[in-house]
Amino acid sequence: MTSYVENETAVEMPFDMRGVVERVMETVTQMERCPYETTVNLLLTDNEGIRAYNREYRGLDRETDVLSFPNIAFERPGDFSPVEACEADYFDPDSGELILGDIILSADRVFAQAEEYGHSVLREFAFLTAHSMFHLCGYDHMEEDEAAVMEQKQEAVLERLGIVRET
Repeated sequence: MTSYVENETAVEMPFDMRGVVERVMETVTQMERCPYETTVNLLLTDNEGIRAYNREYRGLDRETDVLSFPNIAFERPGDFSPVEACEADYFDPDSGELILGDIILSADRVFAQAEEYGHSVLREFAFLTAHSMFHLCGYDHMEEDEAAVMEQKQEAVLERLGIVRET
């Protein structure tokens, strides 16, 4: 498992970002029974940066908390079986790892949403990373039933990691 974490802001997270990303990655890929070692790229930006990425890649001129760019066009969420048919498209030739995709997070939104929801910055960062990881595994939340599945899976990841809401 490999994570590439880049911070293009001056914001320092009060925890080891790469360590959290890797713990979330490992938990999600285990839950999804991914049979491969994986690679994920995460970029931490600010509201202005994520707005620019959102405008460029999705045609939406507004900020958001997280953007996910899956490398795999899943037919069914969490079904990794088709990737072997297109090995050159999905696997890193140097490491042999399955490239799941890219995540872009807004540091500004991580801090603001942590305050808004009354939990730690760590929990918000881990939640958004888990949310995006499930997008990278083919899940979506456009329909109510899809949203319910993603919400349950995201909470299960945080619970397994012991990153829970403070009471």
